[in-house]
Amino acid sequence: MIAFVQGQVAALSTGTAVVEVGGVGLALQCTPTTLSALRLGEPARLATSLVVREDSLTLYGFADEDERATFELLQNASGVGPRLAQAMLGVHSPDALRLAVATGDEKALMAVPGIGKRGAQKLLLEYKDKLGAPHGSVPAQKPLAAGPAPWSEQLQAALVGLGYAPREAEDAVAAVTPEAEMQSSPDIGALLKAALRTLNRTR
Repeated sequence: MIAFVQGQVAALSTGTAVVEVGGVGLALQCTPTTLSALRLGEPARLATSLVVREDSLTLYGFADEDERATFELLQNASGVGPRLAQAMLGVHSPDALRLAVATGDEKALMAVPGIGKRGAQKLLLEYKDKLGAPHGSVPAQKPLAAGPAPWSEQLQAALVGLGYAPREAEDAVAAVTPEAEMQSSPDIGALLKAALRTLNRTR
């Protein structure tokens, strides 16, 4: 098992970071939040989980060991594969997920693209006693009317992490806001692609 990778960030793209280790570029699937903390040409250390399939080997990268462990625990539920587990961590921190399960918060799980009401109810039952209690204090969820929506903050951070100037990132977020507001649970990955298209047109 590859527990972590450490090296220089060689490339960043939607959902993927390439880290050079010993002259080899390793592609890691990462959440927008994890990508936003990386910088091209700078050193990085990411905890990893290798998912083996008959036709592929996929390496997932995480900001820390807690995220990696939670990613693996999330897949213990029926119907939850690595992509959905990563999507859950793209929306919530590990402690926020543990709190949601501990309090039976369906809406928190429904905020994840691909999880509906029935799916959230089922996952709450399956994750009970599996994820454990929150390790620390989890900030209360922000009211919808207070400040930017969480998706916009994640999207802007991801764009800045990809090398765009904060002002460019703000303009791109503003450009895709109408599309995001039409979705009950904005898909960060799809919005990031749309934002990148608007940036490419202006350059």
